[in-house]
Amino acid sequence: MVALAGCGSASPQAVQATSQTPPERLSQYGLFVGNGGSQEPAEGVIPYDLNSALFSDYALKYRFLRLPPGTHATYSDRDAFEFPVGTMIAKTFAYPRDARDPTLGRRLIETRILERKSEGWVGLPYIWNAEQTEATLELAGGTQDVEWIHGDGKPRTNNYIIPNANQCKGCHKAGETVTPIGPKARHLNRDFAYSSGVENQLEHWTRQGALSGAPPAAQAPKLAVWDDPKSGTLEARARAWLEINCAHCHNPDGPARNSGLDLLASQRNPTAFGISKPPVAAGRGSGGREFDIVPGQPDKSILVFRIDSTDAGIMMPELGKRLVHKEGLALVREWIGAMADPGKTAAIPRSAPAEAQTNPRAEASTTARGSRPQGALDGNRYRDGRHTRVVPTHHGELPQYGSRHESPHQARSSTCSNWRLIRTANPGSRFCVLGDRERVGFSSPRWDADPLKVWVVD
Repeated sequence: MVALAGCGSASPQAVQATSQTPPERLSQYGLFVGNGGSQEPAEGVIPYDLNSALFSDYALKYRFLRLPPGTHATYSDRDAFEFPVGTMIAKTFAYPRDARDPTLGRRLIETRILERKSEGWVGLPYIWNAEQTEATLELAGGTQDVEWIHGDGKPRTNNYIIPNANQCKGCHKAGETVTPIGPKARHLNRDFAYSSGVENQLEHWTRQGALSGAPPAAQAPKLAVWDDPKSGTLEARARAWLEINCAHCHNPDGPARNSGLDLLASQRNPTAFGISKPPVAAGRGSGGREFDIVPGQPDKSILVFRIDSTDAGIMMPELGKRLVHKEGLALVREWIGAMADPGKTAAIPRSAPAEAQTNPRAEASTTARGSRPQGALDGNRYRDGRHTRVVPTHHGELPQYGSRHESPHQARSSTCSNWRLIRTANPGSRFCVLGDRERVGFSSPRWDADPLKVWVVD
């Protein structure tokens, strides 16, 4: 394997940085020229950027990668690249003096280090001093009062939050492991102005020997740039913003997977990414709204309500947020507002699949086994619907579509919380339905032995 161009042997500082005890000073990593105040990468350190970046209270961000000499990352179409032990990822947060004129300088606030050790990734926060000559390890994090001139010419202030070392896991956790978020093909597939010239990042990394297995950039996935209309449709840009800001938690392996909300831009199931999806748990976070996304009605959508909040018990994302990203919020509002047929689930067929009219199991589940919820079923046919085969692992699980199932004990009560219980001929089976036209789920005491077709109807 060809070593990364410019990668010499590891400096003494770099060797020290990979010891078991993390260095007290950022300069000990040897990632930057001089003391790091210029953010100029040292030899062997690769600067990079993302198509759409996480909003961090309007802070500027500078990203860097260093691989151990003679090693490389392994490409993945979907997940974060696989990096060797000893890899360093650094991200510096700063505020401009005046966002309208970068030549006026900036104030460095913190640099976060993500290091790949033999036992996994470890995150550490370093806080810059007022002189901008050094950043010091602060495991407990902290806050910094900042002020700047915004792009609209108005002065802004913020009490910026620096997360503690443990909070790094809150965003970087996938399943039971900590993993990088940004270094994925769809985020990196873009041009970058290197000192040697402008080049696509995936192709640059490959050419330098820092990445193996990557296809030509034109064949790799690419996320839209949320604020560039030339990069994609309104939906593509809104979903790119939601992925980078929310999907590190809201994905099938993320910390918020129990919500059933999947905000990865690749998710094609409208209900899974929030359209007409009720929350798993109502409360202050729902703001009294019934669905994550109500097509055509952003003000009735939980998603908009939570993005537009800075209340600790409501806001999303939950960590590192003091300010609302007004521009990102406006994009999400525009996307939801542009959805056709308010109150109807987008992309759901207007007539039931033909199988619903002939499948004996489907007919049994709607007639012989249960009475019909009013306004939802029409004989053995579904007026509107989408179906999926589900094999839940226990009572109460229908994760993709959010239908409410109560336990056998609860089923004997007269309601399913705020859902209406529809009693059936079989005492062990029942429907729960919200209103007359929302999702319908069918439950049986023999889930594992007798998986059913379940139709979700509007």
